[in-house]
Amino acid sequence: MITRVTPADPGFGAVAELFDDYRAHYGLQRGFLGTRRWLQERADSGFRLYAAQHAGRPVGFGTVATVPASLTLGTVWMLRDLWVDPAHRGAGHGRALVAHVLAEARAAGARRLSLTTEHDNTAAQSLYRSLGFEPVEGFLTFNAAL
Repeated sequence: MITRVTPADPGFGAVAELFDDYRAHYGLQRGFLGTRRWLQERADSGFRLYAAQHAGRPVGFGTVATVPASLTLGTVWMLRDLWVDPAHRGAGHGRALVAHVLAEARAAGARRLSLTTEHDNTAAQSLYRSLGFEPVEGFLTFNAAL
């Protein structure tokens, strides 16, 4: 089951713990209180947080930012983070999360749902392609470290 989670929900803390695990997976130092505060601040500014539940406990999450699509005078949804606890992978939680976000984006009238993943994350690429995502050719992503 997929649910949208807000800071007012009783399960928000459990999702924040899972988000902390996600950060640790990428080599960042754990910090539950900072992670929870950051998620709460994002939620207060419109960031969407979705959780995949199993046996009443979150086992995965997805985060979504909405941004203006200026040329089409609409919005674009960006799936920023997708994570399923390694012990629960292969059970369809990631697929369910992405499919749920796709459905919500369509219902909200978003122009598109965008996401990024690493070049070597072939499992994620396979999942995304199976759900109708296509790679965007001809663009480069640039960042400026601040």
